[in-house]
Amino acid sequence: MTVELLSGRSPIVECSYLPEERARMGVKLFAQISAEHYAKMLARGWRRQGVSFFRSDCPACKKCRSLRVDVRNFRPSKSQRRCLKRNAQISVTVQPAGTSEEHADLYNRWHADMSERRGWRHDTTTPEEYRENLVGPGYDFAREFLYRDGDKLVGVGLVDVVPGALNSIYFFHDPDWRPQGPGTFSALTEIQYARDTGRDWVYLGYWIPENASMAYKNRFAPHEILTERVDLEEAPPWRAPDDAASADGGAAP
Repeated sequence: MTVELLSGRSPIVECSYLPEERARMGVKLFAQISAEHYAKMLARGWRRQGVSFFRSDCPACKKCRSLRVDVRNFRPSKSQRRCLKRNAQISVTVQPAGTSEEHADLYNRWHADMSERRGWRHDTTTPEEYRENLVGPGYDFAREFLYRDGDKLVGVGLVDVVPGALNSIYFFHDPDWRPQGPGTFSALTEIQYARDTGRDWVYLGYWIPENASMAYKNRFAPHEILTERVDLEEAPPWRAPDDAASADGGAAP
């Protein structure tokens, strides 16, 4: 059962991905939402973080391109296979998404490292804020992938598991793990989980070539790009990259 509480648009602000652009989001809030309804939204470019469901609705820019990986036909590249070998000692547990001091501490160490490396705005979180802003109110489709090296928590991936697909929401990791390619390893782990559970797609969110933190996603092939924002009643136009590049002069939502 799905009960929608709110549907609207956010104010126009400076884009957090591309500071030279202006951004606006379509936003929805739900008292209840079924996994089936959410799967339809994902296929039409909607995302989730915490309680907020959102989709880019920028007035003049369409550089945020929704990307999904074709799980059935995906084969890791040579460099991706090397990444799997480098991380053979990492154990992965998939469970309902939760929160703890351990989660918040890892997030804070990761974000401090990214602030130093890439100039991100300094940010810290508490377990309560982590639940509110990232995990949400306990949706039955919300999962976390916990990555451990021995007994040490080194990574957390927040993932929604819905009929036919996975939605990769957020991933953060121990800064000391960085040399082993944790971002690539987490994406490969999610794709394998989707394959093992009979799902066709892994939604990796927005692919933005101009943003260093978002540009890596097209390395997971084959994949498709969403070329147009459509309503739930309309068929979503997902296309192969070459076809997407020729649509609307190369712009896609």
